[in-house]
Amino acid sequence: MTPTPEDLATVAEQLGRAPRGVLEISYRTPDGQPAVVKTAPKLDDGTPFPTLYYLTDPRLTAEASRLEVAQVMKWMEQRLATDAALAENYEAAHEHYLRERNAIEDLGTDFSGGGMPDRVKCLHVLIAYALAEGPDHVRLGTEAVALAADHGGLRGTAIPAEWPTPEELGIRDAVNQAVQEATGEELL
Repeated sequence: MTPTPEDLATVAEQLGRAPRGVLEISYRTPDGQPAVVKTAPKLDDGTPFPTLYYLTDPRLTAEASRLEVAQVMKWMEQRLATDAALAENYEAAHEHYLRERNAIEDLGTDFSGGGMPDRVKCLHVLIAYALAEGPDHVRLGTEAVALAADHGGLRGTAIPAEWPTPEELGIRDAVNQAVQEATGEELL
């Protein structure tokens, strides 16, 4: 959806600065806030900006940070190294991301975002990507959104109520165990 002046004002307030290169609002929260913007691969001044989907809603960015501190990325990356189907899904998501971005403007690079396709580097990117594309596109992003929904109490406000749960995705016990081993605390 093409951003309105009101959308851009809201995004500026969310970010604490003027947004740059916004092409569309790719995801709007159930309570109506712009939360993910699609950005141009190059900003107006020519600076490359390879992050196609950018998370703006402060509730979501804060929860992504909390999940990162809880070592969720480390748990995801360990699984990525041992689960061929998960690695295949992550590679396909990476290729899709590049196609989408290159359809706007090719940066001449195979860097996508979030560490794809080999690492899990940024949950902000994975959450933005999953929210923009939907829950059936990038498995690790879908999981990150599910964890944010339940850990942060964001289901139905910042995240759709019908988004798959950690239980439905079969990850609740495994992520709790991994986070407890890493931090001494349970996540969910």
